[in-house]
Amino acid sequence: MNNLQDATERICELKGSLIAIDALLPALVESLPASARDTLATSFDAHCEAARTVLLHAPISDHVIAAFERDARRMRAVLAGASPQAPSQNAVEPVMLTTTRVSTFLGSHPLTGASGFFFRRGSRLFLVTNLHVLADGPSNHFPDRVDIAIHTHDRDLTQHAVVSLPLYTGEGQALWRQVTDSAGTVDVAALEIDAGLLPPSSVLQAFEPADLQDRGETVAVGDALTVIGFPLGFHDTTHYLAVARAASIASAYGVRFQQRGCFLTDARTHRGSSGAPVLRRRSLPEAAPSALPWQLIGVHSTRMDMRPRDPLADESLGLNCAWYADVLMALTE
Repeated sequence: MNNLQDATERICELKGSLIAIDALLPALVESLPASARDTLATSFDAHCEAARTVLLHAPISDHVIAAFERDARRMRAVLAGASPQAPSQNAVEPVMLTTTRVSTFLGSHPLTGASGFFFRRGSRLFLVTNLHVLADGPSNHFPDRVDIAIHTHDRDLTQHAVVSLPLYTGEGQALWRQVTDSAGTVDVAALEIDAGLLPPSSVLQAFEPADLQDRGETVAVGDALTVIGFPLGFHDTTHYLAVARAASIASAYGVRFQQRGCFLTDARTHRGSSGAPVLRRRSLPEAAPSALPWQLIGVHSTRMDMRPRDPLADESLGLNCAWYADVLMALTE
């Protein structure tokens, strides 16, 4: 009995110590200059990735991993200088606030509409979409800015602001990030968002590196997926929310389809969905506690078809290219 009482008292002492550390951490972060906070956030993110590797190969319980992910996410928010921006549970499912419509412009002339989503790496926030949305030689599409809609109230979803993001510096240098692999250019781009451009009351959700990991779950051909975007620009124009389309994995997952860094999805998609996140709902959400119980597995790019196909005798295959989402780690380094 004494041993149980001693153990209980020790657990209470540890909880008190953790609360004290929780109070100290934001005080220390607030005392640092902005540049030091950014460096600390980047270093913390790197150490978390290393810790995950150790945890996944260590003989420990899922409860330990879950506690680690929960506290790591909370600490990232402290390092970013704010609590994670999330709406009231009565407003909307948080994943709907990850995606925004991307409108491209050349000067004051509107060009096209597409989809994009938010990705956070440490203290930095990125808009992710397809590269061809920002620049495309074959169609002579070269906008100089994009507009996105940001919600500004956590309950009243009709309130929003339009944020304009420049695509080039004054010297004509592209501001977005793009990468190539062994098969050529990857049709995914990341545009870092200057926090100063966002309204102070911005309400959004962003995927993070932890949302790319399978957390021990099996991802396989035939799995049900969700693509959240703006097909043909269609969306809830009152609440500025995207729509979700059902999809499934249509090629061997983990294999580079035709040696490109993508896999196929079976879904009905349209123009305007370019840049939409391709998501798989986690079957074990407790393994990675988050406001977003989804795994981000891809970035929708374009419909795929076979050549030759007789357009009169043969219907479209209804297949799409989705780039593997792990490219975001290279794009946001």
